Amino acid sequence: MRYLTLYLTVISAALGAVMGSFLNCWAQRYEAGEKYPRGRSRCPECGHTLSALELVPIFSWVFLRGRCRSCHKAISARYPITEILGAVIFAGIFLRFGVSPRTAELMILAGCLMLLSFIDFDTMILPNGPMIVALISWAAFLATYESWKRRALEGLITALALGGTILIISLVMDKLLKKESLGGGDVKLLALVGLYLGPWNSLMMIILACLIGLMFAIPSRNPSRQFPFGPAIALATVITALVGDTVIGWYVGLW
Repeated sequence: MRYLTLYLTVISAALGAVMGSFLNCWAQRYEAGEKYPRGRSRCPECGHTLSALELVPIFSWVFLRGRCRSCHKAISARYPITEILGAVIFAGIFLRFGVSPRTAELMILAGCLMLLSFIDFDTMILPNGPMIVALISWAAFLATYESWKRRALEGLITALALGGTILIISLVMDKLLKKESLGGGDVKLLALVGLYLGPWNSLMMIILACLIGLMFAIPSRNPSRQFPFGPAIALATVITALVGDTVIGWYVGLW
């Protein structure tokens, strides 16, 4: 059984690395004006079409020493970082939930969140497409829960309460600061993850997202600089989905 678990964990990590590579490529093409990736992968510097051996996640970048085989220019470390991130997230989801519909549901959500994060990091935009996919996935997987009506009701109430509260706060802050404090995409994303997490886990996610957001903002020492909040929400959501129930159970047990 241990060997089967190890095998499936490696498969999950490999799938996550491939997804991280693909979604990173998608995000960069989105920034260049392509809403959907078309054609084969290529070097961003010289346009060299990459062969299969140049597309192996993580390992290709390492063996090529971070340089294009054709033009020899440096390839951003963002490529292996996003691939490692995908591998860790997908392996973590499998180790937490095993072979189950919940694993498939969260892997789809994680993929959508990764794409949103990469695009938001590059463009400060959170497009609707990945959110719609995640919404459809949430609705489709409801049937896999024994108490699906309760889950649906809790999710909808949490989404409305979380999204509505954040929207009101952002509108008030916009008036006070005389500038946009939180984009509409962030509000929609928070409402979306509320569907998946429910009330208590959503509260933990908000706290984590704010802390992660501060980690982005503090090093710059530039209060006028804007930072994308989408990646912080996405990372906080993944962490909460994996350990939220355990942390909340431990915290409640203290009382």
